[in-house]
Amino acid sequence: MSILSKKVAIVTGASSGIGEAIATELGKRQVSVVCAARRIDRLDALATTITGAGGHAIAVQCDVTDRDDFAKLVHITRETFGGVDILINNAGVMPLSFMEKGHIDEWDQMVRVNIGGVLNGVWAVLPHMLEAGAGHIINVSSIVGRKVVPGGSVYCGTKHFVHALSEGLRMELSSKNIRVTTIAPGFVTTELTNTITDPDVRERFKVYDDITPLAPVDIATSTIHALEAPPHVDVNEIVIRPTMQML
Repeated sequence: MSILSKKVAIVTGASSGIGEAIATELGKRQVSVVCAARRIDRLDALATTITGAGGHAIAVQCDVTDRDDFAKLVHITRETFGGVDILINNAGVMPLSFMEKGHIDEWDQMVRVNIGGVLNGVWAVLPHMLEAGAGHIINVSSIVGRKVVPGGSVYCGTKHFVHALSEGLRMELSSKNIRVTTIAPGFVTTELTNTITDPDVRERFKVYDDITPLAPVDIATSTIHALEAPPHVDVNEIVIRPTMQML
């Protein structure tokens, strides 16, 4: 039995891709999973799959950019399962574009979701983790949180923020028995690339055509590795790329 058994986890962005895979893997380990995102139909299907396999899960519609929505999500989690031990800040958007295109609405969206959503999650769960004297916050970033790429100036900036925030949180919370981990994936097959509206950036993505990308479950198993580390071990950061990815 996993050491995670009987813990309670919130997973944002759980309606597809990495979030869905993480929620599924947690459910297999008898974690009570709260699947959160905006697409409630997909969340309902995921929660049904997890419970059908013998796990425990509920679906909660949540817009991570809305602080009140996130507070409600945490309230429902505590009312249903009695607490919150793990937060997976996974929700994110990636409408890459070259700055000269002036896609300012997309820039704002990335800041609201990729930065604001993470901050709202930390704000909502931290008082409860401090009261409990334990917890684990995992922030899903990206390899471009370490290296800026053309066409990704704003997106990379949001992911650099996630790395900086996570490190600051780690230092502030280490003495309070709350662990913080950043997961930084390389190229993964998710719906994120479908949000790219700039055709010039889409053209650049053709360099990945000959690479076998990571699957969402690859990121999920890395996340489980960090969560299952002994209590005295804080896996601060995991960088995971496809073997053939150069960047």
